[in-house]
Amino acid sequence: MKRIVGYIIAGLGLLILAFNSAIGKQFLPFLTSIDQKIMLIPAIIMICIGVVILIVMSEGKGKWSLKQIEREVPIYQGEGKKRKIIGYKVEN
Repeated sequence: MKRIVGYIIAGLGLLILAFNSAIGKQFLPFLTSIDQKIMLIPAIIMICIGVVILIVMSEGKGKWSLKQIEREVPIYQGEGKKRKIIGYKVEN
């Protein structure tokens, strides 16, 4: 449920970017009076916030989720500065 908020925010940011283009200004002529930078900056911020929400709320799903990385512990071989990581173990 929380991930839907991330999709909605990122989608609104993409929608604002689409209306900021020349084609979007043909459909909504009142947008021609607004400067492009005024619409571009909030759109980029909304997209970034939406992506961050999606990453944080991923709940350990997928290959590169944050929770999976936190649970992995490296397995070392050797002593001192000559240690090498030979694998990873998942802690529960």
